[in-house]
Amino acid sequence: MNTHNGPTQNDIDTEAVHGRIAEALTPLALPAERAHLLQQRLAARIAQSTERHRGLRTIRRGDAPWQTLARGVRACVLHDNGATRSAMVEFAPGSHLPSHRHAAHEECIVLRGSLQAGDCHVGLHDYHLAPAGSRHGSIQSQEGAVAFLRGTSIGNAGDMMREITSAALPGDGPRLSTIGASDEGWREVAEGVFVKPLWQQDASASMLLRLNAGARAPAYLHAVDEERLLLSGEVFFGDILLRNGEYQMAPRGTAHGEVFSDTGALLYVHGDAAYAQLG
Repeated sequence: MNTHNGPTQNDIDTEAVHGRIAEALTPLALPAERAHLLQQRLAARIAQSTERHRGLRTIRRGDAPWQTLARGVRACVLHDNGATRSAMVEFAPGSHLPSHRHAAHEECIVLRGSLQAGDCHVGLHDYHLAPAGSRHGSIQSQEGAVAFLRGTSIGNAGDMMREITSAALPGDGPRLSTIGASDEGWREVAEGVFVKPLWQQDASASMLLRLNAGARAPAYLHAVDEERLLLSGEVFFGDILLRNGEYQMAPRGTAHGEVFSDTGALLYVHGDAAYAQLG
């Protein structure tokens, strides 16, 4: 039996007919009064959405300025509140960063490619935690990579230099750990919405959030500052659409509308620890 997975001649003819009909259609002009009312309703809807999402800070790909860290390595700072700094780091193939000792807990998740951090291999969407006081060997990427770092010294030259020079001190410090995105540990917290806890500190926790296509999660008020980074797919937080590689900061006390994905999505979230314990 012959199989054929491509478009049939009927499909091609139908598309051609539809295209010609569309070209021939002439838009109908709305009466001036009705057009004005629609414009007013649209303006009111935009104002309501802006007020509802006031305080949320969204960084699209390419919005933040990049700085060179080393040959073939560049970074952009996404968030810095004086206590915690988050950044995106891009490695060209074969590039590396020198050994360093972490002054604070640093979280890493890979958006593209893979990294080799000493003896640790961190693959696509894997999560890597370097506790305060731990020592990293040279971080390199043979194929090239993009990674998100939370708790990083990147963005402060003095902090970076202290971490590099302290790498010469004896001992490796606390143990490094890596959690794979495909490992066990997912919990369904709503229909089609899954959470995978990664790390918790006091009332805040880091987690992976996965939404199946068509899944929804209710709107909520942020009890703590929440950072979120889209790893794949697309997702709406209220009226705000996040795409692959885009970042959003939701300060404590802010809120957004229903969370929805029509394509399916995978996110890294650092926020309220109570959410990671649901299900």
